[in-house]
Amino acid sequence: MGDAERVRIDFRRRAQGECVSVIHRGDGVVFELPSFSRKHRVPHDLAHAVTERELRISNGVYGLIAAGHIFPTMTVVGGKRRHDAKARSERVWKAYGSSITGAEVLAGAVHHAVESGQSKDVLDHARRAWGMVEQDPFPWTAADITRALTALRDLAGQWESVGVDECLEFFWPDALTLPVPPPTVAIQRQPRTGRRR
Repeated sequence: MGDAERVRIDFRRRAQGECVSVIHRGDGVVFELPSFSRKHRVPHDLAHAVTERELRISNGVYGLIAAGHIFPTMTVVGGKRRHDAKARSERVWKAYGSSITGAEVLAGAVHHAVESGQSKDVLDHARRAWGMVEQDPFPWTAADITRALTALRDLAGQWESVGVDECLEFFWPDALTLPVPPPTVAIQRQPRTGRRR
């Protein structure tokens, strides 16, 4: 995927205080994903995108979308979907979607720390949350979590100055876009010829 095809996410502020993610995907299709963030100062989906990018999580919400998955709440608002978009989405989910809960709890920990201004125990909180949903050891360091917190704080500050119907632009790294698994080839039985003896 070249620079012209990078996935861009525009976090757009709506009049009611909601945020919607407008996702310009590399295949030319543009989607909207509502965030339902009115109660939050920092949109939850922005926290997802930042946490997943900074912790190099390729199989979280935005990594799955970049790879070709279409969540049920996404709406096409531009471009033309591929004829096999549904099948591709299902293959992406089947291959990579099992780890989305881990991304969710990490984004939740970072989001809560920035939203509340209480970041002292975020590493312990992230470790505990991870241990409740994953069997693998927690793979991130304190520096990794701090990097995610700092990036989200910076973008949260930018978000505060975004007016209604204006956007905060965010790019998804090409390196975190997983390949679409190929379709499985069904093995067809050859028709029997002759009679069984």
